Amino acid sequence: MRFVKGHGTENDFVILPDPDGALELTAEAVARLCDRRAGIGADGVLRVVRTKAMDLDGAGPDDALLSGAEWFMDYRNADGSIAEMCGNGTRVFARYLVDAGLAAPGEWDIATRAGLKRVTLGASGEVSVDMGAPVALGPGEASIGGAVFRGERVSMGNPHLACRTDRPVAALDLSRAPDFDPAVYPDGVNVEFYRPVGDRHLEMRVFERGSGETRSCGTGTVAAAVAAAGESGPGEWTVDVPGGRLTVTLDGRTSHLRGPAVLVAEGETRPGWI
Repeated sequence: MRFVKGHGTENDFVILPDPDGALELTAEAVARLCDRRAGIGADGVLRVVRTKAMDLDGAGPDDALLSGAEWFMDYRNADGSIAEMCGNGTRVFARYLVDAGLAAPGEWDIATRAGLKRVTLGASGEVSVDMGAPVALGPGEASIGGAVFRGERVSMGNPHLACRTDRPVAALDLSRAPDFDPAVYPDGVNVEFYRPVGDRHLEMRVFERGSGETRSCGTGTVAAAVAAAGESGPGEWTVDVPGGRLTVTLDGRTSHLRGPAVLVAEGETRPGWI
């Protein structure tokens, strides 16, 4: 199995080129690939498949709605579960397509289970992705060790709960999943904790469903900006995560996420290992 390793602000991925959709990618195989001690190690897997070869099995948008994009990002969490969308993953996916000669620098769409996502990138450097219109769903809450954090429920095509805290986010214990009401989040939820540190400037940490705490989360970064913008309105936000810095732009219609996307290695798995 050929692979490429990449990351976006240290949110890291195993990229699997599979243009014709020939791979039988099981949840167990994904979990083995993402294992940080016995595998390659990653927060998730990005399978690169042509949209016309992708069978969504009724999950997400109809095939006809995605047909305008040549490439589909089949994203899997580190535990092997399927996720609708990944903001950093989309940027790394786009960088891989250009690096591999499968797409030209410029502006074009990538198909995902959350619909088409338009990316903009050059031959090198940062990648920007139109994340679509955030949907604010009202207040929610999570708790860590009995301490309750109130926040805003936000859909970015996948579920988020962005909670404000007045303490430095580095002080939070995210060694285990925050508690939340499973009746409100039957499919689980990504929980962000953010603190304002300046004018339209946040620091944030995140616990992702299916992956645990990650160094960064693109959709979560946008969700945190949306929650913070409820107090000050649209504009450009700087969000510092443990893995680096991202820029979120909210214009009242859609959202854009901009930041680095880096490819670091490539190779192949040993025969019979997966």
